[in-house]
Amino acid sequence: MPEVSREVEVTFSADDGDELPSLAALAGSPDDPVPLLSGEPERQVLRTTYVDTADLDLARHGITLRRRVGGEGGGWFLTVPGGAPGGSQVRRPPGRAGSAVPDELQRLVRARTGGRLLAPVARVTTGRTVHRVFDATDRVVLELTDDRVSARRILPVEGSGEAAGAQVTWREIAVVTPDADDERLTAVAGALRERGLTEGSRTSELARVLDVGTPAPRDGRRRPTGRKSSTSSVVVAYLADQLEQIRSQDLLVRLGAPGSVHKTRVATRRSRSALATFRAAFDPDVVTPLRAELKWLAGVLGEVRDAEVMRARVRDVLEAGSADATVPPAPAGVDVGSAHAVARTALLAALDGERYDRLLDALEELVDAPPTTERGDRRAGKQLRRGIAHEYDHVRRLMKRSRAAVEPERRGRLLHDARKAAKRTRYAAELAGDVLGADARAFAAAMESLQEALGEYQDTVVLRAHLRELAAGTTDPAAAFTYGRLHALEEVRAREAEGRVPAVWAEARRKRLRRRLR
Repeated sequence: MPEVSREVEVTFSADDGDELPSLAALAGSPDDPVPLLSGEPERQVLRTTYVDTADLDLARHGITLRRRVGGEGGGWFLTVPGGAPGGSQVRRPPGRAGSAVPDELQRLVRARTGGRLLAPVARVTTGRTVHRVFDATDRVVLELTDDRVSARRILPVEGSGEAAGAQVTWREIAVVTPDADDERLTAVAGALRERGLTEGSRTSELARVLDVGTPAPRDGRRRPTGRKSSTSSVVVAYLADQLEQIRSQDLLVRLGAPGSVHKTRVATRRSRSALATFRAAFDPDVVTPLRAELKWLAGVLGEVRDAEVMRARVRDVLEAGSADATVPPAPAGVDVGSAHAVARTALLAALDGERYDRLLDALEELVDAPPTTERGDRRAGKQLRRGIAHEYDHVRRLMKRSRAAVEPERRGRLLHDARKAAKRTRYAAELAGDVLGADARAFAAAMESLQEALGEYQDTVVLRAHLRELAAGTTDPAAAFTYGRLHALEEVRAREAEGRVPAVWAEARRKRLRRRLR
């Protein structure tokens, strides 16, 4: 399995003649009981080959995929932006690092590359001197690498083969704290700045060689913002944003980054909602199966997301219940993570499957060559208002029926349906924001408030059902009683949540009338 790690470092640009101070003196602190010791400098030669698509899709999105030979721990490395300074790094364990890109790393970047050929785009040779500082237990507390780099871009030759571009050279100093000791790192970095070194930009060595920038829209079109824009062009721009979100989160989902599943699920739901609300703007033979596939993906993501939420919610309830004198201590061995593990395994299998690949390709094709209809070619202003009004009417009918419902279960189902309808109304208003302006954005915010209020109530419904399952599955009377007591507390929370809904709904109705989105 690939190894995942976090890199915490600060880099500096340096000239050939710059002298480096004693690292042990810089890293030391008056609070250290024993002075730090400097190890003998270690010299290495690293040879790195970067691979990418012909269009440099990975580099343009801050992702690097490379094979390194020499030094310590050579092999294949995939570096991803975000999180801690330096980003996340996935490493193919040494010993199996041939010249071909490992299958598991190709799968990790599949959503970004679309399965296109990965080939060498740059070769870098680094003369590295490594300075390490040790504490009294012989543990490395700080590492400084002094790199003198020579790099060339690889240019494809028609037919087959490659040619090298112009040589680029530079010197770079990197200070690393293996244990993520931010205080020590900050102190050493500050001392180096005081000695005249300039902190380098976080531009990767590959970006220096390739001189790549921020990715531009694939088709180069300006984003439609005026009311004279066609309805289809506004919807397609929205779908393009959601597709980019899915692609950018795909790798983070695979690595288990917090929040990535939720963001992907939201982008998937927004895409499906847009194609439902404004389906008349496109050929139904294209839109109908695409909506079905988006529903499938949202469902797979939803299993993981719901399990995440449920796991956190059960833990919160158990912790809160432990502070309540009427609730016994949480029973030992409560497993609130198994459902999440099962759902995540299924999700990763789905992301590696052809069905997911076909879905991304279909979204890409719709964005690049939208199959519009006559209604889709009409001006956006009026059509967007109609779409928002249609979705809102659905919310209004469900809220009215929920107020008239006598049976709690029926009322709960209607409120759940109203929450989903409010979400679609919100997405429609968000989509129209660039065209209809503040009116649509304010109404979207009002619908979001309603959605959240209804969601809080629905959370209690789902959690109470889960607590009943836990109680039914235990043979421990004390555990069963704990779950029953927690269920009673959730019933109180449900009544409180439901009691807040009318005021939020009234405000949303006022907002719509005031914003003239009828």
